[in-house]
Amino acid sequence: MAIAASSVAFAGVAQAEVKIGFIGGFTGPIESLTPPIFDGARLAVAQINEQGGILGGQTLVMPNADTTCSDASAASNAADRMVNTEQVTAIVGALCTGATVAAANSAAIPGGVVMVSPASTAPAVTELDDNDLVFRTVPSDAYQGLILAKLMLEKGFDEVAVTYVNNDYGRGLAEAFTAGFEAGGGTIAENLAHEDGRADYRSELGSLSASGAETLVVLAYADGSGQTILRQAYEGGAFTQYAGADGMVGSSLVEAVGADALEGMIATRPGSPELPGTEIFNQAAEAAGFDPSAVFAAQAYDAAFLLALAIEQNGNAEREGLSQALRSVSSAPGEVILPGEWEKAVELIAAGEEINYEGASGSHEFDENGDVPGVVVEMLVEGGAFVGKGLIQD
Repeated sequence: MAIAASSVAFAGVAQAEVKIGFIGGFTGPIESLTPPIFDGARLAVAQINEQGGILGGQTLVMPNADTTCSDASAASNAADRMVNTEQVTAIVGALCTGATVAAANSAAIPGGVVMVSPASTAPAVTELDDNDLVFRTVPSDAYQGLILAKLMLEKGFDEVAVTYVNNDYGRGLAEAFTAGFEAGGGTIAENLAHEDGRADYRSELGSLSASGAETLVVLAYADGSGQTILRQAYEGGAFTQYAGADGMVGSSLVEAVGADALEGMIATRPGSPELPGTEIFNQAAEAAGFDPSAVFAAQAYDAAFLLALAIEQNGNAEREGLSQALRSVSSAPGEVILPGEWEKAVELIAAGEEINYEGASGSHEFDENGDVPGVVVEMLVEGGAFVGKGLIQD
């Protein structure tokens, strides 16, 4: 019988498995975005096991649980299962910010478990009192919102109406976008919060269109309110241009609303700089059968690989000391480790050498809050699909 890795494992007793959990929105408003994110994390696990495993040949496994994205109780239950039942050493996730905050406060922080989110972008994550346990491999929306505002202004859109999902993600992104857009000389004609999960947003759309703005910025989720709002906005014919951010960038949105309806829609999403690790990951992802450009897939790969490196650096599957090890393996100085270079990393760690992981989505020099700098990619609906148009420079 396999002995699960845990914070109470007996020293010196061989363990058959080491567990890194994954919690994400397998159902709910980002359910179409979650599978390739999970695939990214599982690719890292597969490579590690193919190259001899972790901590002297033990198997790395990744149990998972559904947060639903929008239900704090479901997120808390998912984290509780990972921390107290599965006895994971660390967690990749959650994805939606509200889920990450709920999971961290209810289970991960009390249990001393490091979490690395590949997708929680809201500024609220920065503000967590987390004992250095919550990190992310994706930049804050405090940055993405400003970049989206800059992009819209550069494209000549000087007046917009904004609607955002009324949660940590939507509010934080809307605040950053609004501040950046107005600071750049733009006008926010109307700015309305909306609740997720409703069937009808025509009342909100009436207020938004009455502002006179012809461009509608929707800061929500592709499988939730964002999809319904865009469909009803198109049916009403009040707007000539749509824009959004990372939560809206999914093929399911275009398929559900219609390619003709969304042709020319502008969006942003965190991306990956053109570094050696990016191409290595792209090739490995394609070989594994998923799209390497899927939103947050590269960030999920990096989260899982970084946590495994930290466990190896820590020398055991205990939870204590893992955050310090994570900071060590992710930053200079040290021998550069690229995606997939597990065997090389293990040899260097065994020899007492420092390593510096340069990942699929870039370098991850965590600041004191566990945040990373990042890059943002311009997306455009073109020919019936979201297409990357290049990195946006600050």
